[in-house]
Amino acid sequence: MITLMAAFSLGLISGLRSLMTPAVTAWAVHLGWLKIDHPLSLIGALPSVIILTLLAIGELAADKLPQTPSRTAPPGLIARIVTGGFAGACITANLGQGILLGAVGAVIGCFAGYQARTRLVKTLAVRDLYVALVEDLVALMGALFIVSGVAQIIDRGI
Repeated sequence: MITLMAAFSLGLISGLRSLMTPAVTAWAVHLGWLKIDHPLSLIGALPSVIILTLLAIGELAADKLPQTPSRTAPPGLIARIVTGGFAGACITANLGQGILLGAVGAVIGCFAGYQARTRLVKTLAVRDLYVALVEDLVALMGALFIVSGVAQIIDRGI
């Protein structure tokens, strides 16, 4: 049950930053925090970790550019659904439910994150960059918190 909630939560994070959850999950598997079954265990291979980390860093930079399309546009939304579902599948024993919950979480996170960011910029009367940087931190810390929490729960057999 807890891993299913974590799959949904990782989806929410994917809605904020699509590549953050696969990168953090890859590191968790690579470092031995998470033990997942083959073929999903390939996410922890060093080439996967390097590629996903570089892509996540690239996304963090691209998000700040003025010509970057909205996360709610079809390409960004589809990417968030796919990565949210994938991250959800990686941390659950029930692959189908993990994919579904991660994907649903990604859709909710995408639109909620967009609304929150837009409203914060207007309410606080600050540049979008500042809110975006806070959103980056929330996504990174949230993904780390969720993945490390799941790893501890699995280790303890809860």
